[in-house]
Amino acid sequence: MKGNFKERLETLVVVFLLPVLTAVILFQLKETKSDPVKPEAVLQSELQISADHSNYELLQQAFTDPRKVTEACLTCHTKRDEEIMATAHWKWERETELPDGQKVSIGKKNLINNFCTGAVGNNGSCMRCHIGYGWKDESFDFNDPNNIDCLVCHDNTGTYFKQKGQAGLPATAETADAFYSVPDYNYISANVGLPKRENCGICHFHGGGGNNVKHGDLEEALLDCSREVDVHMTTEGANMQCTDCHITENHNIKGRAYSVSAMNTNRISCEQCHTDAPHQNRIYDQHVSKVACQTCHIPSYAKVNATKMWWDWSSAGQTRDGKAYHESDVDGNHNYLTIKGNFVWNDDVEPEYYWFNGTADHYLTGEKITGEPVKINELMGDYHDKEAKIWPVKVHRGKQIYDTESMELLNLKLWAEFEGEGAFWKDFDFDTAAVLGMEYVGREYSGSYDFVRSDAYWPINHMVAPKEQTLSCKECHSRDGRLNQLDDFYLPGKTYSAFVDGFGMLAVIMSLLGVISHGIGRYFFSLKRKKQN
Repeated sequence: MKGNFKERLETLVVVFLLPVLTAVILFQLKETKSDPVKPEAVLQSELQISADHSNYELLQQAFTDPRKVTEACLTCHTKRDEEIMATAHWKWERETELPDGQKVSIGKKNLINNFCTGAVGNNGSCMRCHIGYGWKDESFDFNDPNNIDCLVCHDNTGTYFKQKGQAGLPATAETADAFYSVPDYNYISANVGLPKRENCGICHFHGGGGNNVKHGDLEEALLDCSREVDVHMTTEGANMQCTDCHITENHNIKGRAYSVSAMNTNRISCEQCHTDAPHQNRIYDQHVSKVACQTCHIPSYAKVNATKMWWDWSSAGQTRDGKAYHESDVDGNHNYLTIKGNFVWNDDVEPEYYWFNGTADHYLTGEKITGEPVKINELMGDYHDKEAKIWPVKVHRGKQIYDTESMELLNLKLWAEFEGEGAFWKDFDFDTAAVLGMEYVGREYSGSYDFVRSDAYWPINHMVAPKEQTLSCKECHSRDGRLNQLDDFYLPGKTYSAFVDGFGMLAVIMSLLGVISHGIGRYFFSLKRKKQN
């Protein structure tokens, strides 16, 4: 009997309420007057440099030192050095206020990560991505304008490269090898221009030791990709450059990498071009207040090449016949390296989802480990935060070395040119690498180490899918949907609430009773009118 009643109730809902609900939804979905792209939006990459640098006699000299190229640049481009030396790209740190109110200076210069543990102390390798020349140790002069590398950002020939292991310097006659030749400075300096994807990508695509290792949504495939990989950077369409979104003023490039940044300033947003009501229907645009554009429009990342998801340092140092070795998967991704340990890679990855208000907390040098996993950085925000939105995130997980006495994460000295200098990548000795790494950053090592789980959070912003491939409603509004890890708010279709569901059923029943009562009333009133007539 109960089953029959339920079936009858469902039939009444379909017959009487479904048409009404459908009409309401269709009304909400009707087009608005908003435009998907602001009419004044201009691509910065379309701006043209009028000067023909090949005509300048100053650039015809026989350059043998790249610092002399910078000196020549600054002869005409006066004060540009002051702009550059004020940026985070140069200083590798910025003054910031953490969510707890603590004011610190943080950046790649002093933060620990769960990839190579930290940049400083590994200068020969990591400083290849610094926009300067020769940051090989603490003696590097950040106030010398001739240490600025103008060409790494402005070379338009595709022939300028910093040499691996040379602390940010290109090859010289003494260091040139089969992979790196001495740049033709006259040719390159005569063909400079606005930065292209290749200029930005040389560091941002290859951070962490290889293509797409770190970010997951930034890799070589974006140099020439289809619409399905990225609708903005595709050569089949807009063919946008990085600087079209990362607008630059006085060499300050807009954008934040929350692996090393903490504050909700100097950010870029989709609204710069697309407005805050881009969908031309009300329901979708209402989502924008709590759902980041990226959440629906980037259903997966690492679409072409795999990205690193797990790095286990505890297994590093194993050798075969006394020599380092590696093992790779069928795609050439390293599963094991003696110098680094075990890895797990993945491609076409579904993001994890977190509330994010544009601020982040960080594990700071010397902080005590209080639990596991250690959060290398933490994205801040929750449902009740007015600034927070649901955001797609890559979480890089791993196991890294820590001091069991002081209970803090350790910096390791990883890189050296020769064996016997104490670098782990040459000598495979964690103790010596820890002593030297901690010494470089002015901290002590007790001599006792172990490994601890750690997580690092990387918000996803690139590899925007065509609108036909965005998330469907059901992918979030369902019991087994993408947002299952978020449990601090009620989401129709996902969250079960006895009160809400009971109230909803009561509302349905009362509505049905109202409709039935109205129908019965009209029937009896019509009979009464007939008798009166």
